[in-house]
Amino acid sequence: MSSRRNVAEDSRRPAGDLRERLLEGLPTTERRLRLAGISTALLEGGEGPPVVLLHEQGEFAASWKPIIPALATTHRVIAPDLPGHGTSGVTGGTLDADRVFAWLSELVERTCPSPPALVGHMLGGAIAARFAIGQGDRLSRLILVDTFGLATFRPSMRVAPALIAYLTRPSQRTHDWLHRRCIADLDGVRGQMDWQTFQAYALDRISEPQVKVALRILMRQFGMAAIPPADLARITVPTTLIWGRHDPITRVRIAEAASARYGWALQVLEDSGDMPAVEQPDAFVEALRSALES
Repeated sequence: MSSRRNVAEDSRRPAGDLRERLLEGLPTTERRLRLAGISTALLEGGEGPPVVLLHEQGEFAASWKPIIPALATTHRVIAPDLPGHGTSGVTGGTLDADRVFAWLSELVERTCPSPPALVGHMLGGAIAARFAIGQGDRLSRLILVDTFGLATFRPSMRVAPALIAYLTRPSQRTHDWLHRRCIADLDGVRGQMDWQTFQAYALDRISEPQVKVALRILMRQFGMAAIPPADLARITVPTTLIWGRHDPITRVRIAEAASARYGWALQVLEDSGDMPAVEQPDAFVEALRSALES
C-alpha cells in the first residue's frame, strides 16, 4: 500500500519537479535550442566523438538515463526530447516529416563538431533510418535499437490491448500492464532504477494533449509503415542493429532478416524485451561501444 501511495503522490507533483528528480545524478546539462521552429529541450554531457540519442515514442530524453553516465565517459552525448515530446514544444506550422528532418539536421549542425553516431530506439530509430537514407553523409555511424520501420507496425494481440489502454487511459495500472508486456523482467528493472519517478513523469507527459498529437503524427509519418527495401539499401553509413531477444512488437527475426539483407551487424541482447538500454544497461553499453568502435 505504501508503494502505491508513493506513486500516487509522485503523479501529483508538478512536471518540472518530476523532471528535475529524473535528471538528478546525470553528468549532463540541460539547455534549450530552437530548431526548425521547435523549442527543443536537450541533455548534453561528456567529451569525445559525438553521439546523438533519439528516444522511443511517447517518452523523453531521460529514457536514456541508465546508459548516459557510462557513455559520457568516452563520448559527447546529445539527447533531445523529440518534437512534441517531453518539453519540446511545437508551435507554428505543421509537424511533418520534412520538419522533423530539418529539426534533426539543425540539431546535428548546432551540437556536433563532427559527424555524430546517430542512435535511435523504436520510433527514434525509424526517424534515424529515414534521415540516414537522405543525409547519411552527415553521420559517422547509425545504430538502430529495436527500431520501427523495418516492418509494418503491427502489435500482437498480447501487446495491442495494453497499448491501447495506456494511450487512452494513462494510469499506473495501464502503464504497468503495457510494460509487463514489453519488458522481460519489469520487477528487476524497478529494482535498479527510480521507476516511480520515471513512471510518474511518463504519465504526466502522455496525458498532455500536445504529446498525444505529436505521438500520433510521428507514428503515422515514421513508425507505422515499413520503409521500402530499396530505400533502406541506400543507407551507406556503417549500420548496426541492437535488439532485445524478447521484443514483442518488432520481433528479432525481422532484425535478423534486415541484417542478412543489408549486411548490417546485429547484436542481440538476451533477457531483454524492447527496452534494452533500460533492461540491460551494462550489456547495452558494451554493444553500443562495439558498434561505435567497429
